[in-house]
Amino acid sequence: MKREGEVRIPSGCAIAAVISREGKGITGDVIYNAMKPMHDRSNGLGGGFAAYGIYPEYKDFYALHIFFDHRSTRKECEAFLKEHFEIVKSEIIPTRKLPEITDEPIIYRYFCSPLRSMVLSEQVDEDEFTARTVMKINTEMKGAYVFSSGKNMGCFKAVGYPEDVGLFYKLEEYEGYSWTAHGRYPTNTPGWWGGAHPFSLLDSSVVHNGEISSYDANRRYIEMFGYKCTLQTDTEVITYILDYLIRRQGLTLEEAASVIAAPFWTTINNLPEKEKEKLTYLRTVFPSLLITGPFSIVYGWNGGLMALNDRLKLRSMVTAAKADRVFIASEEAAIRVMEPEAENLYAPAGGEPVIVRVREGRY
Repeated sequence: MKREGEVRIPSGCAIAAVISREGKGITGDVIYNAMKPMHDRSNGLGGGFAAYGIYPEYKDFYALHIFFDHRSTRKECEAFLKEHFEIVKSEIIPTRKLPEITDEPIIYRYFCSPLRSMVLSEQVDEDEFTARTVMKINTEMKGAYVFSSGKNMGCFKAVGYPEDVGLFYKLEEYEGYSWTAHGRYPTNTPGWWGGAHPFSLLDSSVVHNGEISSYDANRRYIEMFGYKCTLQTDTEVITYILDYLIRRQGLTLEEAASVIAAPFWTTINNLPEKEKEKLTYLRTVFPSLLITGPFSIVYGWNGGLMALNDRLKLRSMVTAAKADRVFIASEEAAIRVMEPEAENLYAPAGGEPVIVRVREGRY
């Protein structure tokens, strides 16, 4: 008989999120405590969080969170960064020692701004310059890994259960208007610090429960546009797909959702002519970015969250609300921890995006 930990659980992984539509501060313990009732969805090989609005004093600077395997690697990377950015502050990310979290790398953060001369020389905007620099470090600098690179946001992840990861990073000391969380049950890739969720590029972050079967097709397509999928994990490619569709192609969130979780052709053909024409266009132009297989994701950006299931709804996900807060999780139990009196519990349909935005000017 197989025992706990010896059997694959294909519906494993836990996701959760909370956002204040008024941009009010939420402390990190709210989200990491929500992961406790979903403990058995993880196996201790990865947990992590993304937080928005946590660096207001440095909101105009990119916050690079970087893992280093050695002090010499850190010095080499810092020298490289100084050639490309003005660094206004650098520091070790505060952590607390826990017996549950082991083999931690050196974890630093840098608040920085791209050097104007470097941006002009590449003839791109600051976001694209920063994204290219992150890709270069992660693919060419052995022993260094940039796991967060947005403005006024940050990812915090490790090998461990998510509730322990939250304590490790002292997330109760941070306050943000939006949080996402993930507990990992890896099925095809090993558990290591960089492979934990969220996956992030600039201010985009993704937490994901599922296992997509279209990974190779998605990866081959997205790498034609300068992205490098170095971690052999489907969540990484989902992050880059959304960055490409929304930031670089200018699609709306609804349009991006209609690409990665596209309706079936039989559904499209029965829609009103204008909507049919639009969805036909998206499926025709971006066929290689259709994500197949089971998934539920929460996509975060500065100013909002989007929850999305695969078009067949093969993974669980529910939403609820109370006052100005909206909650998303794999299970209702997690939402009840964040807000026992949560209302309007709802299970989104397959391929139906649930988009929550912070009121303009509140973040």
